[in-house]
Amino acid sequence: MITAVIVTVVLWASAFVAIRVALPGFGVASLSVGRLLVASLVLVVAAPLLGVRRPASGDIPRIIGCGLTGMTAYQLLLNAGERSVSAGTASLLVNTAPIVAAVLAFVLLREPLHRWGITGLLLGFAGAVVIALAQGTGLTPSLDALLVLGAAIAQACFFVLQKPLLTRYRGVEVTCYAMWSGTALSLPLLPALFRDAPHASTQSVVALLLLGIGPSAIGFVTWAYAQARLPVATAANTLYLVPFLAIGIGWAVLGESVHPASLLGGVMVLAGVAVSRKTPYRAFPAAKPTMK
Repeated sequence: MITAVIVTVVLWASAFVAIRVALPGFGVASLSVGRLLVASLVLVVAAPLLGVRRPASGDIPRIIGCGLTGMTAYQLLLNAGERSVSAGTASLLVNTAPIVAAVLAFVLLREPLHRWGITGLLLGFAGAVVIALAQGTGLTPSLDALLVLGAAIAQACFFVLQKPLLTRYRGVEVTCYAMWSGTALSLPLLPALFRDAPHASTQSVVALLLLGIGPSAIGFVTWAYAQARLPVATAANTLYLVPFLAIGIGWAVLGESVHPASLLGGVMVLAGVAVSRKTPYRAFPAAKPTMK
């Protein structure tokens, strides 16, 4: 279990850096469809070993929605944003996704928001604003930072859409369904991949392949394995390590640094996520003594 968690965290943190490495050789569109294609092919091979079942026809529209938001839109927006946003800063912004998901769940699923949840939402959104402004000039936020924030919103929509599916399918199955549908939706972008691939450097090609095989395929499988064997809160809390590990890898590999204001905003975001996950206090009646 611990190994699965470590593998997931390292792969997901390294993804933000690998995107920066791949982008000089691939455009936003070609990198997105290329990464999804590689991941889908790996999952097609692994699906029989993982016992992935065929989904019910009634769930297909929701699965397509998961693929559109969590895979296609997320990839396009994140890749576009990382053209200028550093890997560490991008990972900090993406961590606003659980906060956005809580708002969407409140609006769409009528899930209640307790006072800790509201406090966490306000703190998290304030942190996101600080990061976006730190990436821009003066009081004008960076457009690319807003695109990364858009990726977080797309991921949040995916979280909400997949929730009913997780009551009927295993996490790895939902991941496969979303990955395959997201790849199918990205196929109109294939001409961009055919155009860019012959001219891409070896470094960019290796980064694209690693993105598809590592974070997008293996990372999701190891995460599903860990989630099935650890308490939800314990598994979720390990993801707080992702942005700080991404900052370290970005510094070691690319020499990137994070603006102090962005780091402050990132800490606010992570604190907001942690606070929003606190269980509200409930007073339970005292237990009556029982006969021995």
